[in-house]
Amino acid sequence: MSQSKRGSLLETLTNTVIGLAVSAVANAIVFPRFGFHVSGAQNVEITVIYTLISIGRGYCVRRMWNWIGGRRAV
Repeated sequence: MSQSKRGSLLETLTNTVIGLAVSAVANAIVFPRFGFHVSGAQNVEITVIYTLISIGRGYCVRRMWNWIGGRRAV
């Protein structure tokens, strides 16, 4: 059974929202250790940019595997 495009997007969004929270906390801890001092707003902006990239990447990978799986069934 294949996953719908909407299902792929919802799964990716759920996973990424969790990643967003983890990333924001990780950035706040890791950046200063490497000499990067960013404000809270900058931290959120960086996290959002990478989150949007992650959503697109996750969706494309999911659809690619779904397409490959569908081709094998033929």
